[in-house]
Amino acid sequence: MRISSVTMFDQSTASMNRQQSDFLKVSQQIASGRRVVNPSDDPQAASRAVGVDQAKAVTEQYADARTSARNSLAQTESILNSVSDAVTSAKTLLIQASSETLSNVDRDSIASELKGIYETMLGQANATDGNGRYLFGGYADSAPPFVKNADGNVEYKGDNNAREQRVDASRLMPVTENGESIFKSVPSSAGYVAESVKTDNNGDSIAGPGGRNNGNVTFGGPQVSDVNNDGYGDSYRVVFSDNTTDPNVEFNYRVERFDTANDEWDTATPVSDGNYTGEGQSVSFGGLNITLNGEPEADDEILVAQAGSDQREPNLFRTMEEAIRVLENPVETDADKADLRNTLNTSMRDLDNALDNVLTVRASAGARLNELDVIDAVGSNRSLNYEQTLSDLVDLDYNEAISEYSLRQVGLQASQKAFVDVKGMSLFDYL
Repeated sequence: MRISSVTMFDQSTASMNRQQSDFLKVSQQIASGRRVVNPSDDPQAASRAVGVDQAKAVTEQYADARTSARNSLAQTESILNSVSDAVTSAKTLLIQASSETLSNVDRDSIASELKGIYETMLGQANATDGNGRYLFGGYADSAPPFVKNADGNVEYKGDNNAREQRVDASRLMPVTENGESIFKSVPSSAGYVAESVKTDNNGDSIAGPGGRNNGNVTFGGPQVSDVNNDGYGDSYRVVFSDNTTDPNVEFNYRVERFDTANDEWDTATPVSDGNYTGEGQSVSFGGLNITLNGEPEADDEILVAQAGSDQREPNLFRTMEEAIRVLENPVETDADKADLRNTLNTSMRDLDNALDNVLTVRASAGARLNELDVIDAVGSNRSLNYEQTLSDLVDLDYNEAISEYSLRQVGLQASQKAFVDVKGMSLFDYL
């Protein structure tokens, strides 16, 4: 078969170009450190690598989200620590103020300290994060959640939600707390609290001086005597009235239960009633006992309800406001003394419940911080697995590549030498 010089030239050129292409491919692999430089090098591995790389990017995005969540939770936990310290300081001051040896000036001084703690709590309740959003307003985080109304009382303007952030594919985590859960809540284990206050027929406390008693009855308790009593868990009020049956007793009393079905006090069928004699008289109802002393006036009331119920809604700022009020007022009459004692006793119970609640919320924030650490560890392991998978798919085996590089180099040199020899051959050399 006759082979033309052109055919030999073309085949030598193609062989040299092919060897040059293979040599360049190995050179690119060594320079980049990757076996798959172009998708055409290994289409299946390149396709899998794209999916793994996307999953790795999502994992890194969740890691950034966890960093943001950790910052919010750490700030929340720090503020809750300050609030718990403030509540403890307020309770200490109220214990000090309960001493009967203090003068009006002494109590006024304590009230000034309480005002400072009160303003500190208000400042902490309106704390912001690094982006200017209010931490405890829920999703209504563009304005202060706690503001003072025209009467000087603090009101909550946020919502009852907690901002959430997705910190992993299967975990949507609350990264803040709303103000209600901190400053207007009590633990589920909170018991009964008594308060010397008048309520309307709907169970709402009457605001202002008209809602306070005029007599000097003081209370002790309430104490739980029977949690299995059918009436345990309901709200009650002890109402005093002029006695018209026994000429030797000036006042009598009746205990009314709040009818939740009709949303009003059941004044028609009292739980109990009788003559009030004072001097440590014990009154029992609904599995509870309360001890009463002093002389009431007609229509005076003592509310006995579970903390957190609709008739005894918790409010840390209201507790502080009532304590400051009673300490600022001069104690001149027996009624003033009774108001002071009753309000301080109620306030201390409320502060105990508030402290328990703040510590519970703080523990919840701490638990979520611990959970973030666990999720971080899992995420780090997942990222390492993705890195290893990517390496197995596209990274270069340098030992194999260098051997291939040397082989391709020899092949290229051989093809170049062959091309030179073929190019120099001619039939005219034999003529």
